[in-house]
Amino acid sequence: MSTFKKLAGDTALYGISTILGRMLNFVLVPLQTYVFPRPGELASNVELYSYVAVLLTIYTLGLETAFFRFAARNKSQHSDERQQVFNDTLSLVLVVTGVFTVSIILLTPQLSIWLNYPGQQTFIIWAALIVAIDAIVAIPFARLRVENKPRQFVRAKIISIVLVVALNIFFLIVCRDIYAGKYLTAFQPLIRLIYNPAIGPGYIFLANLLGNVAYFILLRDAFLGYHFRIDRTQVSVLVAYAFPIMLTGLAGVINNMTDRTFLRHYLPEGFYPGLTSADALGIYGNCYKLSVFMALAIQSFKFAADPFFFSQAEDKNAPDLLARVTKWFLIVCLFIWVGVSLNLDIIGLLVSKRYRSGLDIVPLLLLANLFLGVYYNIAFWFKLSDKTGFGTLITIVGAVITVVGNILLIPRLGYLGCAVAFLTSSFVMMALCYVLGEKYYPVPYDLRSAAGYVVGSGLLIWASFQFPIANLWVAVPVHLALFGLFTAAVLHVEHDTLRPLLMRFRGRPTKVVSPR
Repeated sequence: MSTFKKLAGDTALYGISTILGRMLNFVLVPLQTYVFPRPGELASNVELYSYVAVLLTIYTLGLETAFFRFAARNKSQHSDERQQVFNDTLSLVLVVTGVFTVSIILLTPQLSIWLNYPGQQTFIIWAALIVAIDAIVAIPFARLRVENKPRQFVRAKIISIVLVVALNIFFLIVCRDIYAGKYLTAFQPLIRLIYNPAIGPGYIFLANLLGNVAYFILLRDAFLGYHFRIDRTQVSVLVAYAFPIMLTGLAGVINNMTDRTFLRHYLPEGFYPGLTSADALGIYGNCYKLSVFMALAIQSFKFAADPFFFSQAEDKNAPDLLARVTKWFLIVCLFIWVGVSLNLDIIGLLVSKRYRSGLDIVPLLLLANLFLGVYYNIAFWFKLSDKTGFGTLITIVGAVITVVGNILLIPRLGYLGCAVAFLTSSFVMMALCYVLGEKYYPVPYDLRSAAGYVVGSGLLIWASFQFPIANLWVAVPVHLALFGLFTAAVLHVEHDTLRPLLMRFRGRPTKVVSPR
């Protein structure tokens, strides 16, 4: 139980930065959609950020996971071996990042034409620098996780994110209003030096870039002892382990981002009356952000789980622990799925009215992310057994399904086709990972319980959509009551598991019942 509690505690701690960060970024959705009411204005941001995710996966080469694997073998936080692994890993990332970043900057004019975003060369350069910094600091962040320093990790993340949000407000609201003479006109000469209204949504990239630059100050202790070093023997071992993981991550990112890169190009003109394909991309991209609630739970768990499970790799009880962790991870994700889906009438108020036409796809996107989260959870079997090639195979299958699904479904279903393709791909990846895992690394998952929870949750959400309530004052209490019933049902089913914890919290002795 102590190991389970440690994982839960670390997940909660990492979750502070993840949840707060995502929530602060979530604040940017109504801000950005208010400043740029035409969805097409944010289309380039949606698409370019999808490329950022792809490039970040390539730059880091899967070396974060390799660092966890090899650094975990050196238990001392200050061992020479661990420092050497850190130096080799970060040096390799620096080389790859430098080559790609310089190439992108030199080819920016051609890239802007190829992407059909003329006049946005500066945005592309800013995006290239954002991903470069993200890649460079990925290994120091991994070092903090390996050395069990979550507070430093959390502090750096939160400060950077708060800075990004503050800069968004400064550029998009304060500078714009002063420039237009709405208030503080005495500062107009200064504002005109730093603000150009023609840049518009490009300030979103600039705010992100300046927030990333702050990492070099916030993570200075995590860089201690670093010197450029590439030991051929050590690097070959790291790359041999990490490369399949990089391919896995790349296929996974392509799986996640294909919809936003394909939608603008495969959506027939006039599919949505009165909207261009760029408008549809802006609507889909910003409604996709509403699935952030699921993504933050998954990311919080991954931050804690990677170093945790590698440290437990040799424990004979690791499979049973993984089964219990997966069950409760699923239950937490189901609460998010049901809670958000039932309350879209309130959550939808956070986005501009013209963006709300895409809200119906949010439950599907949440479920797709839920399946993807379960996949990440049960995928530890091939990392712990050093069979990372299976991860590559599984995610390539998922990516193929996503690509083909988007090509076939977007012309017929619009952005609903994107959601369906993503959902199908995530489910197939999860199922395939489970089947292969049972062959090579058996884990006693409770499939009956998991299936019952997912089906029951889905039926509740489906039923609520069949009986829409137009009056918000009536809809909100009804949907909160449904969520309360769902919570009561879960507590009843898990009564035997939760009772010992509740008794311990109350300070009363109880007979311990083994968790299901």
